[in-house]
Amino acid sequence: MSRDINITVTPEEAGQRIDRLLSEKLPDFTRSAITKLISEGNVKIDGRLVAKNYKCREADEISLFVPDAKPLEIKAENIPLDIVYEDDDLLVVNKAKGMVVHPANGNYEGTLVNALLYHCGDSLSGINGVIRPGIVHRIDKDTSGLLIVAKNDMAHLGLAEQIKEHSFHRAYQAVAYGNFKEDSATVNAPIGRSPKDRKKMAVTDKNSKNATTHYEVLKRYGDFTHIRCVLETGRTHQIRVHMAYIGHPLAGDSVYGPKKVITSLNGQCLHAGELGFVHPRTQEYMQFKTDLPDYFTAFLKRLER
Repeated sequence: MSRDINITVTPEEAGQRIDRLLSEKLPDFTRSAITKLISEGNVKIDGRLVAKNYKCREADEISLFVPDAKPLEIKAENIPLDIVYEDDDLLVVNKAKGMVVHPANGNYEGTLVNALLYHCGDSLSGINGVIRPGIVHRIDKDTSGLLIVAKNDMAHLGLAEQIKEHSFHRAYQAVAYGNFKEDSATVNAPIGRSPKDRKKMAVTDKNSKNATTHYEVLKRYGDFTHIRCVLETGRTHQIRVHMAYIGHPLAGDSVYGPKKVITSLNGQCLHAGELGFVHPRTQEYMQFKTDLPDYFTAFLKRLER
């Protein structure tokens, strides 16, 4: 859906290039996407077109027009799904580690969305467009676990509102480096796009959003700790960023962990094991739990030895 975005340049932001400023203010857009919008004449300052290297001035009024996404044909694929629950409004899927949730960056096959299109046909909410039909929230490619999918817009809006109000229950299990001092604690630190690397997220005060993660120790293994994390907010890479921030990056995490990665894990040791929400139609509270996957239990057994 096309939309207009209006931004007023603050005194602190004056002097920045417009492409850099917009990519920092709008974390949902990559720098290249911002550059493309500028080159196509969709970004103006006080009504006039500008180049990507324009230096912003205090009180400049930036208007950005985001056009409708071009139709994209996403193919339905007969990929097996581990469906934990399903009714006419939604389904809960236990996503396998290594599966991408929705198509992006030329990767338009083999994703959860391709599988959902085969399983559900046209019965998926359209709020997030053709790329993300039915996707209310997502988990990373190398994170396993529970994910909820909306079959219609009513369900999508009802679930999205619960996420916004922080009443949507999401709990994860993970294995992190080091021995935690406390048995339980809360990390409350804002997360935004990393100022040093736009491909990463970071704890930062600049163009960030509040993020809160509660954690508790399940078992200690000396150099590693098995933990349970409950999300109060749902920022991109939240648990991975918060644990790295307090000095306990997740085992197997090649982005936020140490340079010497545990390659046998094929990504971070993180599993979305619990999901709870109020059904948008029946208003009944529903909660789901799933067992730890084989890769996770195998790693715990290694640590036991």
